[in-house]
Amino acid sequence: MQTFEQTPSSGSLFLVVAPSGAGKSSLVNALLQQEPAIKLSISFTTRTPRPGEENGREYFFTDAKDFLARRDAGEFLEWAEVFGNYYGTSRIQIADQMAAGTDVLLEIDWQGAQQIKKQFPHAVGIFILPPSIDALEERLKKRGQDEPHVIARRLLAAGGEIAHAAEFEYVIINQEFTVALSELSAIVKATRCRFAQQSTRNASLFAQLGIHANLS
Repeated sequence: MQTFEQTPSSGSLFLVVAPSGAGKSSLVNALLQQEPAIKLSISFTTRTPRPGEENGREYFFTDAKDFLARRDAGEFLEWAEVFGNYYGTSRIQIADQMAAGTDVLLEIDWQGAQQIKKQFPHAVGIFILPPSIDALEERLKKRGQDEPHVIARRLLAAGGEIAHAAEFEYVIINQEFTVALSELSAIVKATRCRFAQQSTRNASLFAQLGIHANLS
C-alpha cells in the first residue's frame, strides 16, 4: 500500500480516538481554541445531524448512495461503518494540508486510525479513556443526545473499543478536564519538535548548520 510520507512534510497528523462519552470532542474543541493553527479534518458521514450541527462544520452530511459512490471512486483515506452509519476521511485534503505545513487533527474511531496508520505511518495516535465505565455511562446520559437503547449499545461497544488503546502512542485519562487538555496540548507541542518536522520547517537553518537526516 502506498504511503503519503515519502516526501518531507512539515505538518503533523494527529489521530484522536475514544469511546463515545469519553470527552473526545470537548477536549479537541478546547485544544483548537488554544492551537488555532491546527486544522480539524472534516469527515463525510451518513448519520443525521445532531441539534446545532452544521454541514461543512462538524461533518459533510450525505446519504449512503453518495457516500458509497465516493468510496468506490477512491476519495477516502479511510472509511468505516459505525452504528449503522458510514464515516469517511478525504485522502487529498489531508495530504495537501500537511504538505503545506498545516497540522491536521482527526477525530476518528480505532478502525479508521488503523487504516490511516498504514498510509501515514508517522501519524500520532492519541486514545482518550474515561476514568471508569460508570463515569462513561453518566456522561452519555447527561449529554442527552441519544435514546436509552443507543446508550446501551454504545456502552456495550466501549469495552471492545477500549481494548485497542494499546495500539496508540499516547493515552490520556479524562478524569479532570483541565489536566487532560494540558496533556493533549503537550503531545502536540512535543510532536512539532520532532526532527522531521523541524528540519522541514527550518530547512535553510539546518542546511546552514550542516544538519542532515540520518537515512541509515
